[in-house]
Amino acid sequence: MEQDYRATERSQIRGAQSIAFRVSPYIISAGSVVGSKELEGPLGKRFDMANKDDLFGAKTWEEAESKMQREACVLALGKAHMKPEEVRYLYGGDLLRQGIATSMGIEALHIPMFGLYGACSTSGEALALSAMAVAAGYGEQMLAVTSSHFGSAEKEFRFPLGYASQRPLSAHWTVTGSGAFLVGTEKSHVRISGVTVGKIVDYGLKDSQNMGACMAPAAMDTILRNLQDFERSVEDYDRIITGDLGYVGQEILLDLLYKKGYDIQSRHQDCGILIFDQEKQDTHAGGSGCGCAAVTLAAYILPKIIKGEWKRVLFVPTGALMSTVSFNEGESVPGIAHGIVLEHC
Repeated sequence: MEQDYRATERSQIRGAQSIAFRVSPYIISAGSVVGSKELEGPLGKRFDMANKDDLFGAKTWEEAESKMQREACVLALGKAHMKPEEVRYLYGGDLLRQGIATSMGIEALHIPMFGLYGACSTSGEALALSAMAVAAGYGEQMLAVTSSHFGSAEKEFRFPLGYASQRPLSAHWTVTGSGAFLVGTEKSHVRISGVTVGKIVDYGLKDSQNMGACMAPAAMDTILRNLQDFERSVEDYDRIITGDLGYVGQEILLDLLYKKGYDIQSRHQDCGILIFDQEKQDTHAGGSGCGCAAVTLAAYILPKIIKGEWKRVLFVPTGALMSTVSFNEGESVPGIAHGIVLEHC
């Protein structure tokens, strides 16, 4: 396929699905808020805020998730010494019906918002849109935020916690957490140099308790497209980090890419594997949820890029696009993944 290099002063269309930013947006600051299980995990000391009370003082799981989003936004703004009114637009989303965790969480900030739904890939979608808006000159600061909560996700997609259902080994543990990112023109040590917008990939899998398998083909598709659109090799990235494929999905992704002629095993990491200790915390296939990739990016990935340990990272949040309606009607679980190119500067 012939490459498409249409360009403006601020950006350049690359290939079929990617954009390279000539005027690079920067991640100015980030905030991360997590619950008790995440605090006890391998990354526990890296998060900005953790609460051993997973209700965060609220009456419901949903209200707790909204409080996490608000706190994450306030943290990101505070680190940049900015006020909410200085943010042009907010891009946010969650796993709940009609995005209520976001709409109720950021209501008090009075920032014009776009509500998003990309399942667990929402942090990638929010960062991509924020970067595109900044690069296009539609505002100097954008806020990208997303969240998930184990309690609210179990109630929404599986069983209420009181049901005490048996979880299969392929099941993920939804991360209780929220990550917020201030994206803007102010120079920092991390710039978003490009994005690869994912497309829906459906291999016909119907097991909602095996989301890693459902999402892995989409991750493979986006990683391949990114390498092709930017004419890069695997070695051009210090790390290729997926969102929440977990142990099952990681194995499938590595196998799919290897069959395509790409070996990323030595450079691949997955947020769903990084955030929990599989054996000590009994999280089966690993972490998942919108908050999984978001808080891992904020607390683990960005600091390594800021320090210069990693010069270029391809961050690929992944999502399983299902609902309780589609699952109960016997539909398959399509996947999607968005690629964000992060570079040290």
